[in-house]
Amino acid sequence: MKPNEIEDRLHAAKPGTIEAELVAIALEETGAEHGALFVWDKQAGGLALVHHVVGGLTVTLPRVVRKEGGERAGVALHVYETDEPYLSSDTSRDPLYTRYLIDVGSIGAAPIRYQRRAIGVLTVSSREPRGITAATLATTTKIADIAAPLLRRAQVDKLSRAATGRPLMIKGLSPAWHEVERKLELAAPTNAPILIRGESGTGKDLVARAIHWNSRRAEKPYVTVNCAAIPETLLESILFGHVKGAFTGASFHKVGEFQKANGGTLFLDEVGELPVMLQAKVLRAVEQGEVQPLGSNNPPDRVDVRLICATNRDLEAMATTGAFRDDLFYRLSVMTLDLPPLRSYKDNLEVIANVFLEQSASSHGKRAPRLGPDVLSRLNAYDFPGNVRELKNTIEHAVILNTGDELRVEDLPRPLLETSSRNSIANVRAPQAQPTLDEAREKWLDPLERQYLTELLAKHAGNVEVAARAAGINKVTMYRLLKRRGLHLGRTVRSN
Repeated sequence: MKPNEIEDRLHAAKPGTIEAELVAIALEETGAEHGALFVWDKQAGGLALVHHVVGGLTVTLPRVVRKEGGERAGVALHVYETDEPYLSSDTSRDPLYTRYLIDVGSIGAAPIRYQRRAIGVLTVSSREPRGITAATLATTTKIADIAAPLLRRAQVDKLSRAATGRPLMIKGLSPAWHEVERKLELAAPTNAPILIRGESGTGKDLVARAIHWNSRRAEKPYVTVNCAAIPETLLESILFGHVKGAFTGASFHKVGEFQKANGGTLFLDEVGELPVMLQAKVLRAVEQGEVQPLGSNNPPDRVDVRLICATNRDLEAMATTGAFRDDLFYRLSVMTLDLPPLRSYKDNLEVIANVFLEQSASSHGKRAPRLGPDVLSRLNAYDFPGNVRELKNTIEHAVILNTGDELRVEDLPRPLLETSSRNSIANVRAPQAQPTLDEAREKWLDPLERQYLTELLAKHAGNVEVAARAAGINKVTMYRLLKRRGLHLGRTVRSN
């Protein structure tokens, strides 16, 4: 299997199944009898066995590998700690080998590296000594290298769901999101300050968390301060702390958020609301790593903090008027990420809405209803000034009210119903508008593309992978085209 085919297959894996798909690919490509995937578990302090296949059977027994006392590390933990592939041709002579479930005669293990550090280990093994060879290990290492960014994305998505209740939806949404992700992956491993700009609800907090989770500070604190939610009189104390007696009511010594984030990341949301009088202290903390608690006469505390800021205001314009210090603006905007609004990638609204639909139904203990065509039409007609956050809340509102198998228009919140009414009145009064070029092209293209795809799949006996290759596209794109044109695979290709 070619590298791009491995990547496409992992891309196409459903949420929560990439681990199983990775082990399956490793077994197919190497011909090994057994395979396992370990990922580092921070809370457990060891390597967690997340997927294990033994002789074709999937073993779900949980296991965490850690070095305790004088115990041997085991092959997987040794590979994680050394960040180097390892081959044991004869485990009976290998002091690192430790038995689990069954004895194996040979084993190969490759680190899964992301940003020059191991995040997990992929192993393949055989009952026979010398059943796993150097060539087998080389193939396993190649697969691990290809899978690393996709596995890390799955991990970050799980972290995002646990921390915010939302999946991290970036890749593939639009060219603008591709650019955000490209910059994120390049900037995350550095210590450079990052300024995230975008309208309310575009996902600035999610992106900030993704930067932290993909940085070398991922195991260190992640601290958030919303500058707009704290009164000016308290903000200095919140950020930098205070000593006992610094002001009336200061009855104890308070540690500031900069100190709490030491070694990790501090996220300043709505940084445009930061009072000018505090901006000099923030600049000093960023440039010199020094913070002075309010009321303290002692030398400044030293901190090592990576600063990420977010705003929906035009800081550059504010800097020209003196509302924001220009030196702080230039320091915070070493790297900028501009998040696109939802209206710029509404072609993917159905996919995003279905993600929120499944998520909301699960969180409220309900069976997920279908997203009906009438509801989807209302969603597409609405501008969503609150962006993705508003879409999520809209879907959750509808799921809570829904009592059937399909979302109804009546389940939607009032803004979407009112927008529809206004549009209906406008349509009665106004003459039929001339279709845009894109609308005309789509109307012309739809039946031709539908016919092409139907004939192509029929020619290749419904094999999507072979058909995609013949069309000069990857399998993921082929599935998207089939869904877009309302075609379903069965014994025959059929339309909705």
